[in-house]
Amino acid sequence: MAKKTTKEAPKTGGWLGTVERIGNKVPHPVLMFLYLIIGVIVLSAVLGWMGVSVTEEIAVPVPQETVPNFYEDTTEPIESFLVDPYDTDYEIQEQTIAIRSLLTTEGIRFIFTSFVANFAGFSVVAVVFVAMMGAGVAEESGLMTALIHKLVEVSPRWALSFIIIFVGVLSSVATDAGYLILIPLGAAAFLSVKRHPLVGVAAAYGGVSAIFAINILITPLDAMLTEITNEAIALAGGEPITIVSNLYFQVVMSILLSIVAAFITDRIVEPRMGTYVPAGGADLPDTEVTLDKAAQGRGMRYAGIGALIIIAIVALLTIPSGSALRDPVTGGIIGATPFMDSLLFIIMLVFLFAGIGYGYGAKTFSGSNDVIKAVTKTFASLAGLVFMLLMIAQFIAYFNFSNMPSVIAVTLAGWLEQANIGAVPLLIGFIVVIMLLDIIIPGSMPKWAIFAPIFVPLFIRLGTAPQTVLAAYRIGDSPMNVITPLMVYLPFIITVMQRYQKESGIGTVIALMLPYTLIIAVAWIILFILWYVIGIPLGPGYPVGV
Repeated sequence: MAKKTTKEAPKTGGWLGTVERIGNKVPHPVLMFLYLIIGVIVLSAVLGWMGVSVTEEIAVPVPQETVPNFYEDTTEPIESFLVDPYDTDYEIQEQTIAIRSLLTTEGIRFIFTSFVANFAGFSVVAVVFVAMMGAGVAEESGLMTALIHKLVEVSPRWALSFIIIFVGVLSSVATDAGYLILIPLGAAAFLSVKRHPLVGVAAAYGGVSAIFAINILITPLDAMLTEITNEAIALAGGEPITIVSNLYFQVVMSILLSIVAAFITDRIVEPRMGTYVPAGGADLPDTEVTLDKAAQGRGMRYAGIGALIIIAIVALLTIPSGSALRDPVTGGIIGATPFMDSLLFIIMLVFLFAGIGYGYGAKTFSGSNDVIKAVTKTFASLAGLVFMLLMIAQFIAYFNFSNMPSVIAVTLAGWLEQANIGAVPLLIGFIVVIMLLDIIIPGSMPKWAIFAPIFVPLFIRLGTAPQTVLAAYRIGDSPMNVITPLMVYLPFIITVMQRYQKESGIGTVIALMLPYTLIIAVAWIILFILWYVIGIPLGPGYPVGV
């Protein structure tokens, strides 16, 4: 076990210390979401009673001429065909969106009848349990601790922050798995080299969430954002874009922003935290490898074999033509394909079999019962998080039912359009708007599904290419993730932090992460402006301009 020391305490003064002290007075996240639910219900009733609504113009397809197709020697048509299916015209129609009260008969019915369905349909719950099944076995077997030590051995001290952050950026290829795997690993890695574990949490969280919407790889998020963008482009009668429309921009920004985040970690966050003092009754995890080198080496070999078996199986199911994990129509692997949809499950299997292999090799597991106990222990530790997710699911469902997100989005879009300013100031304004909205709607996909049909046609009308709007959205969607109290993984992050510092709370997270938000946001916007002004293509065949 790590020994207690009496070294320098963390620095809690200054404005960040004030932020932490105030933030830690915020109610428990469960209570906070309960208050938000009540607030949404009451506010929807008030705004609904006031008749608050917005009207927007949307492009809808004009009905096309069709011709019937008859059976031979009959007069009965079997189906109709469009005269020219590739020549679709659109007309502008007005659509009114009104606030829906949750205190009407319809609203009350929705509250009561949708409660279970809201939670059952909240995909984050499944993501947490699936990801943690593999990660839990790997942790209980000792594999995670061994990997941390290997990471520390091969990483120079000065590069540890960058490596953890960059791995966090890459983790978005597995959607949300980075939150559940890398953040605890970052804390333990920093502690193992006598650095403050909360700084490790901050570094991992910054990479996973503050630089979330970009990657050097094509991710499932890219496919989903592209598809939503194309649906919005169709409303304006434009040409669709592909999944690589932001590829160049994403690769460059992933590397540059990881460097920026590493600078924040080493030069701003860590000096403020000072030397770690395990006080306040923190139940420190054992970061020392107690196995002998032979057992550890054998465990790592078995873990490698277990991981390779899964990788080989996945390769056989993916690489050959016509394989099960290829797209059944196009035969593609990258994009909206069975392989990309399976990534989280695949990663879980890799961790699960690697953990089992390590456990049997290092003799930390003596049988299948130990594996089951590891999974059971992991799931038991998630009880508080599950309760939180129950409340979050209700809040999101009731908020969306009220139409308040759409009304807010249309209102803000109108303000941007009336501003009548140049492309660069307008894009910056759009980024700032998305950042502000990200505080109350942190989810990347749900937010873009709401705002893309509004902002993409708007910017197309104003002469801005849709791939440029998507790149701007990626900027606005990321930095605020790490300071919003509505982040669904916030309770999990606080739980990890409390393992090392019992008094940690929401304020601790916000104070730690605020420098990342401010500096990354400013740096990213500046880099985007330079990219736009220079005219560098955002992706292969996708100019930054019209």
